Amino acid sequence: MQKMENNNTLEELRNKILKGIEIAFENLVAKKKKDNSEFVFSKDGKIIKVKAKDL
Repeated sequence: MQKMENNNTLEELRNKILKGIEIAFENLVAKKKKDNSEFVFSKDGKIIKVKAKDL
C-alpha cells in the first residue's frame, strides 16, 4: 500500500513541477514579446532565431 502512496505522491510532484515549468515558459515568452526580443535555438547544428511574437 505504501508503494502506491509513494507513486501518487511522485505523480503529484511531477505534475506540479511540469506546471511550474509551463508557467515559467509562458512568463518568458511574455517578457520576450514585451521586449520585442527573440529566441535562439540550434537545430541540426544550425542557429535559428525566432521572434517571440511569432510563437
